[in-house]
Amino acid sequence: MPPVFGHGRLRLYLLKLLDESPRHGYEVIRLLEERFHGRYAPSAGTVYPRLAKLAAEGLVTHTDEGGRKVYSLTAEGRRELAARADELAALEREINASLTALADGIREDVSGSAHDLRQEMRQAAAQARGGAAGRRDETRRARDEARRARQEAKAAREEVRSEFEQAAQRLQEQVRSHAAAGDWQGAVRVGLDGLSHGLSGWGPGVYAPYVPWMGGHEQPAGPGPEPTPGDHADTETSAEAARELERLLDRFRDDIRDAARDHGVTPAQLTTARDRLATTAAEVVALLRREDARHDAP
Repeated sequence: MPPVFGHGRLRLYLLKLLDESPRHGYEVIRLLEERFHGRYAPSAGTVYPRLAKLAAEGLVTHTDEGGRKVYSLTAEGRRELAARADELAALEREINASLTALADGIREDVSGSAHDLRQEMRQAAAQARGGAAGRRDETRRARDEARRARQEAKAAREEVRSEFEQAAQRLQEQVRSHAAAGDWQGAVRVGLDGLSHGLSGWGPGVYAPYVPWMGGHEQPAGPGPEPTPGDHADTETSAEAARELERLLDRFRDDIRDAARDHGVTPAQLTTARDRLATTAAEVVALLRREDARHDAP
């Protein structure tokens, strides 16, 4: 600290410390560091040469205690210290002023650090609130997307069901027309062909309410002929195909549900999946309709 220990000032302060009590060199170093709160700690290369010079001038003397030199003030040293009393008093005032300034600086540093810490904590809290708000918004958007997807799926199911009902009604009218004319063989053939090519993909649980006599609820009145063995074989083949399609759809649904549960679904993935499912459903329905149209063609 040059403003305090200028030329000859450290030498004077060493005389003061030794006048207080005999000390060895390391003790002098530690005492200076403590008095200046660690901000000033002279090295051994600074203190020991000065103590040796004071000893050479006859101002201090030393004794060996446990391998250490313990320095104490001589009568000559006390006389010099008394002659420089005013200078020593000025030095101590400067040291006190330096310590006061040091304490003020420490308080400012602590206050500034505390302020910075509070500011960082406020910013962290604001970021956490913003992150929570963002997660809430994302969750809300995901719920909205899921709700829209359910609504669209419901609308698609209703549209498909409406189309199926219309197709089933047309099939019923054809069957009833043949039955009313007494053509029971033709009624059975039309019913089986309609189920095989137009309605079989829906499964008996769907088409039975619209074609009840094919669902096992009631038989057409009147003495109709028994189906031929070839007709019976075609019926079994169609029913087996319908059951296989149902199994494929169940497996398709389970695979997608398992993947969504294991890996999650983002709004973007939901939009893409919805488009692809709609396209696939349209293609399959068109395929069944083409088969139905081909059968009805003359």
